[in-house]
Amino acid sequence: MSEQRIRPLALCIFHHRGKILVNKFFDDQKQLTLYRPIGGGIEFGERSADAIVREVQEELGLSIHDVRLLGTLESIFTYAGKPGHEIVQVYDATFDDAGVYERTQIEGFETDGARLHTQWCDSSDFSPVSPLVPEGLHELLKSLSLLA
Repeated sequence: MSEQRIRPLALCIFHHRGKILVNKFFDDQKQLTLYRPIGGGIEFGERSADAIVREVQEELGLSIHDVRLLGTLESIFTYAGKPGHEIVQVYDATFDDAGVYERTQIEGFETDGARLHTQWCDSSDFSPVSPLVPEGLHELLKSLSLLA
């Protein structure tokens, strides 16, 4: 049995015209569609802001600037039948290429080679049966006026 541990994570909120860029995926166990911003694990010795720059480059092949911390969340959850616990640094940033904001979807790849399909979504796209994760993110973004 693998050791359970808290995972440090950095996510980035790209926002444009009341929408944020998210990856849509499905939890077969819960039969739920989930939405999560771009990002990933923080490596040992890596600052979370540097992790965001690296993750966006690795996953989408895009460069960013103006990276700023929005807040920190703690998320305890079950995904695909396995428990998880994350401390999440939530960032805001801007794509270097302004043309990215006009694309309806941005394709990329996860670290394991799986395809990543991101899209722009607004607050109406999220619900109890299709939530924005991690827990507390929707409320944080509403409090910062990044989502209605």
